[in-house]
This record gives sequence, structure tokens and C-alpha cells, in this order.
Amino acid sequence: MNILMSIWTYFATNVLQQPAFMIGLIVIIGYVLLGKPWYDVLAGAIKAIVGYLILTVGSSGLVSNFRPVLVGLKDRFNMDAMVIDPYFGQNAVTNGVMEVFGKGFGNAMILLLIAFLVNILLVRFSKYTKLRALFTTGHVQVQQAATAYWLILFACPFLANSDVKLIVVMAIILGAYWAVGSNLTIKPCQELTDGAGFCLAHQQMFGVAINTWIAEKVFGSKKGKKAKKIDDIELPGFMSIFNENMVCTSILMLIFFGAILCILGRDYLTEQGFLAEGASMVFYVIQTCLYFSVYLAILQLGVRTFVTELTASFQGIADKLLPGSVPGVDCAVIYGFGSANAVPLGFLAGFLGQILAIVALVVLKSPVLVICGFVPVFFDNSTIAVFANEKGGIKAALILPFISGLCQVFGSAIIAGWVGMAAYGGYLGMWDWAVIWPIMTAVMKFLSYAGIILIAVVLLAIPQIQYRKDKEGYFLITEYYEAYKELKGIE
Repeated sequence: MNILMSIWTYFATNVLQQPAFMIGLIVIIGYVLLGKPWYDVLAGAIKAIVGYLILTVGSSGLVSNFRPVLVGLKDRFNMDAMVIDPYFGQNAVTNGVMEVFGKGFGNAMILLLIAFLVNILLVRFSKYTKLRALFTTGHVQVQQAATAYWLILFACPFLANSDVKLIVVMAIILGAYWAVGSNLTIKPCQELTDGAGFCLAHQQMFGVAINTWIAEKVFGSKKGKKAKKIDDIELPGFMSIFNENMVCTSILMLIFFGAILCILGRDYLTEQGFLAEGASMVFYVIQTCLYFSVYLAILQLGVRTFVTELTASFQGIADKLLPGSVPGVDCAVIYGFGSANAVPLGFLAGFLGQILAIVALVVLKSPVLVICGFVPVFFDNSTIAVFANEKGGIKAALILPFISGLCQVFGSAIIAGWVGMAAYGGYLGMWDWAVIWPIMTAVMKFLSYAGIILIAVVLLAIPQIQYRKDKEGYFLITEYYEAYKELKGIE
């Protein structure tokens, strides 16, 4: 018995609590079940492990590079500065979950695996659950598993004494969110893409569904008059710079972090040892801000490296178990459909909303200062704009991303400050996690076990309601889109 316990302890310490090796194990299991030759299994596991280690290098670099900003704001203005960005949010969990809750980050990777299995089971029994979408974007799963791990630990401390009970509850909630959220985007995606056969599995699934509905009902065609879209509007040539992620990220960070570093001043930065005596303040600010793009590129390289293997192993299993299921993909895929101009316009409208919200936090002397990250302000708001423009025209494509920007900042400031993530410099910050998850966290926090049950019931009731509102077209939209169009009179 002692030998078995020693083996388990060794395994738990060196694999289960080490995210890189946990990811490698998941990939090995997936490829073995797919019948891959041993050398493919080995290669996949190595790439997955190395990819995650690359991710940790980028994540650590982000923290060390922006320490002057985070420390300076707290020291000089008594404010906790945090970046709303999925990678900063993941890093906050990695660095803080043990200190705050006494739990290892490795549990978040176990949560990812079991939550994905919950998603698979819900789709496998679609006849009863009415769920058709499989969440396949692995890098988003890692980010969301990390943030959900923190939020549910905070909301349900009574589960902390049992890792098994904790992980099971978390997996049910997160797995149901993945299945239900991506399922909600099937109709908007199919109608926008003319039946391309995919849905979204990202950070703003409820946001897309809700904003598309608002665009159609509030801004859509009225009295036979179609809403004016932005397809024929030509944007100035300089807007093309926003198509380049690295350039756009650098500009945003120069604006935000550059301004904050200048406010902190040369004397403070020199006194704290961040700026060498006699060094150029101008080039220090530029270099510090541009390093954001450097570390983000490293981090994204790591994500791409291990997620490719993780997704391939999962997707192969899913193809065998779930014939006819709809794959959920990254939101950027949608930019090839609809109006191309909606992408930069949505970004700018959301950016303006975030700026105004941040100013409001400063004016109101909020204890939590939010600094916008590129990922939420671009991918959330551009995605929402594409769908909003299709259903509600240019007004919807500008107004709804603007409101989204406000929600991202205010919602993130409230939830991250409340649960303690702000103190570790980041929060996921995208639409669902600034609007939907704060509500879910509050319900679980104040209603205890009843709150957990209520959240699960509400999530699983959503596809049932969708099905009952359109029994004829619900499954037809994914199985035979041309027949669906004929049924609905879509040209």
C-alpha cells in the first residue's frame, strides 16, 4: 500500500501538478487511442511539452517586463493595475492560485480534460441535450480553465477540502458553458457564412449570440426598410496598420504603458532600479512597451506549438465518437465572411468604449485600474461588429462594440477586484468573462450548492429553449443548410 501511495504521490507531484507534463500526458493518451504509431505519439508529446514551456517563458517575461508599471501604480497611487488580456489572466492564475488558495495550477489542466469530456458527452447525447457544438480551440480552453479554476475556488470554498469534488463541479460548469456557448453561435455563423459548417468556440460566445439578437431586434430591418450596412464604405489607408497584430499591439501598449511610465517619472524608475542612471527615458519607454509584443509573440508561439497537438488528439477522438457534430473554431475565422470593414470599425468602437471606461475608473478613484489588452479590444469587438453589421447594419456595428468595450472594463474591474485576481496583474477580460461569468460567480458564491445547481440547470435549459422555439429548423441548420434556407425563406 505504501508503495502505491508513493507512486501516486510521485505522479501527482511531477505530472498532475506540472501543466507542461500534464498536457503531454493528455496528448499521449489521445494519440494512443487514435492508433497513432509510437514515433508520432512521442513527437506529439515532445512538441506539446516544449510548447507549454515556451508559453511559460513568454508569460514570465510579461510579468518581469511590466513590473515597473504594476509596482509603480500600486506604490505611488495605491492602485492595483491589471491588464485585461487572456494571457495576463492565465499568468495571474499561475502565479497566484497557490498563494491565495493553496492549490496547484496543475489542477486547472485536469479541469480542462474533464470539462472537455463533459462537452463530448453532452454532444454525444444530443438527442436529449440538444447540444451540437464541440469546443475545439485548445488555447482558449487553457485560458478559460485557468480563470474558471480561480473563480469557482473563490465562489465555492466549501469544495476546497476535496479535490475530486472540486474538479467534478468545476468540470460540469465549464464543460456545460463550452457546449452551450458554442452551440449558441451555430445559427449566427451558419447564416453569416451561408452554411460553412462551423461555429465559434472562443471567449465571447454568449456575447456574439446576445449582440446578434440585439442587432436584429433593435437595429435590424423595419417596415420593409433594410438596415444600412458598411460594405460600401471605404476606410482611410492608414487603418490597414490595425490588420497587423504586432503593430497594433505595440501602438496600444505605447499609448497605455508609455503614458503610465511617463507619469511615474524618471526619478521613481531610477530610484527603484528599473531605469539605469543616465539612460534615455524615451528609449527605455519605447523598449519596455515594445517588449510586450516580443513576449506576447513568444507566448503565442508556445500556445500554437502545444495546442496543435492537443487539438489534433482531441479532434480525432471527437470525430470517432461524435459523427455529425459541429466544430467550434477560433473567432478570427469569421473575419473571412461578412464585411471586411466591420473588423477595424468594431475594434475602434470597442477601443473608444474601453478608453472612456478606464477614464471613468480613474475619475471615480477605483481601487482597481484596468489597462486594456489587445486581445479583448480587437477580437471581441471586431467579431461582434461582423455579426452586428450583418443583422443591424452600421449603427449596430458601431454602437454594440462600443458598449462591449464599456462592459469589458467595468465588468473585469468588478470581478477581478472582488475575487483577488487584480492583485496579480491580469484578468481574462473578454465579453463572456466580464459579463456572464461574474454573474455566475456571484450566484454560486451567495447560493452555495443551490447556486451550482441553478447555474447548471440554466445552462442546460438554454438549448432546450432554442429547440422548442424552432423544432423544424434546429437540427436542419447543421445537417442540411439548403433545406433550412428553403424552410426559412432565406435567399
